[in-house]
Amino acid sequence: MEQRNLLIAIVVSVGILIGFQFVFQRLYPPSPAPHVASSAGAPPARSATGSSAKSSPATSAPSVGGASAVAPAIESRAAAVAGQPRVVIDTPRLHGSIALVGARFDDLTLATYHETVNPKSPEVVLLSPPGTAHPYLAEFGWVAAAPGGEKLPGPQTRWTALDGPLTPSHPVRLTWDNGQGLHFTRTISVDQNYMFTVHDAVHNTGSAPVSLLPYGLISRTGTPQVSSSYLSFEGLIGNIDGSIHDIKYTSLKSGQPTTYDSTGGWLGFTDTYWLTSIIPPQHEPLKARFTLTDEHDTKRYQTDYLGTTTTVPPGGTATASTRFFAGAKELDLLTAYTNAGIPLFDYAIDFGWFWFISKPMFQLLELFYKVFNNFGVSILVLTLLVKLLFFPLANKSYRAMSKMKLLQPEMQKLRERFPDDKARQQQEMMAVYKRVGANPLAGCLPIVVQIPVFYALYQILYVAIDLRHAPFFGWIRDLSAPDPTSFVNLFGLLPFTPPSFLMIGAWPIIMGVTMFLQQKLNPQPVDAMQARMFMVLPLVFTYMLARFPAGLVIYWAWSNILSIAQQWVIMHRAGAA
Repeated sequence: MEQRNLLIAIVVSVGILIGFQFVFQRLYPPSPAPHVASSAGAPPARSATGSSAKSSPATSAPSVGGASAVAPAIESRAAAVAGQPRVVIDTPRLHGSIALVGARFDDLTLATYHETVNPKSPEVVLLSPPGTAHPYLAEFGWVAAAPGGEKLPGPQTRWTALDGPLTPSHPVRLTWDNGQGLHFTRTISVDQNYMFTVHDAVHNTGSAPVSLLPYGLISRTGTPQVSSSYLSFEGLIGNIDGSIHDIKYTSLKSGQPTTYDSTGGWLGFTDTYWLTSIIPPQHEPLKARFTLTDEHDTKRYQTDYLGTTTTVPPGGTATASTRFFAGAKELDLLTAYTNAGIPLFDYAIDFGWFWFISKPMFQLLELFYKVFNNFGVSILVLTLLVKLLFFPLANKSYRAMSKMKLLQPEMQKLRERFPDDKARQQQEMMAVYKRVGANPLAGCLPIVVQIPVFYALYQILYVAIDLRHAPFFGWIRDLSAPDPTSFVNLFGLLPFTPPSFLMIGAWPIIMGVTMFLQQKLNPQPVDAMQARMFMVLPLVFTYMLARFPAGLVIYWAWSNILSIAQQWVIMHRAGAA
């Protein structure tokens, strides 16, 4: 019975580990229904080529993804970038350019992140211009508060650059005159990381006042390939009036925008590691919107905001300032922006349901990394701390298991004494347990209490960009990816690549061996069927964890080694080893 209980506990624990968040995402109550604002306050549409689409003439800002008569031809990214006049972006962490036609951000790569672990591989592409397969861009400007025929800058407007390139120490100024008394100036600056500031000014030299509203938008064409993992949210995201709203790509319906009224906040798109976000002024009311347009079998997603009406008197000037983040979701950086006045910006990193464990755990890993300069070593040190934290509980559990192991001959005699009376067997066994102070379920506790820790580390390895492409030693060049070796080709000695289902590497095998050795220290089942099931468990876990991140397998293997040492000492002292 005690072995069956332990087996059930292990199986249930693994089930909880794998299914916890998957189930709870479906049981968790949905976000409050959005407050639907007037459609007159929604930014207007643009096509994938950048042309204006049909929209409300008043209080309507641009929106990429509107009607176009013919689907645009697809160009290479390099050709699309080279086909327009541009201002170069050159910062320590960003490369790219701003298109002077439309004054939009549509060409951006991340200078310090690459597609693969090879530092010579291409930089990660974040934004791409219209005309490419998957345009992804940000745009800012003004819309008229009421129909009046004002000529305003749009997606086809050719701005004039007064200087360049754009660097952290050198802002860029763009100008445009509508020929009807309105002169527009845009000043763009960028910090040392990923935050742009777009400052717009419009000067009225005409004879009549003009009422305008500022807007900002991010548009993304094509449904991104979202990871099948349930560990990280990917989609449209925003902090609306102090609450994080996650909107899946699949939950939007074409032509039915989700609209909110808010004061301040931010909104954009989040991937596992990357984020684009518009950050309007934090103390001004705005209308925020999330939209899907589906035309020519092409889906275009947009998140945008519309600010409050500003009246520009004759001879007067109106200004608007918006920030735009486009880069990596680094916790320290997002936290710094949060502390600088962008509420909940660090919540763009999805630390999951155990965030109260995973976030502090990741901060500990960062602290250890500053000492050891290796996240793999940091995981080993973290594992040791976890073992120390649960040391009293583990000691109590292992002492109880020692007693159970010493009682095995007596348990066997009871089975032989009452071979056909299972109820009497259990009654006599429980009496023996009570007499010696043994607990048949004590061995389950170290496993159960570490489930949240195990899951939290899994979450960290999946969402923390610091561990992306982070090496350990030897063949482990990326702790967030599975062990790349396989026993089938003798861990690389034979010149062929096995199929994915046979990619069982060295670290998963080490983990399985340590699990087997630890199992040998436990009381062995008397029942032959249970004994065979326990013998198979290390093989099952080895195969199952082979495709998990290498950092997680290293954690489990090292945890097993520490447990074996602790358990052997305790059982040796008790005479059970």
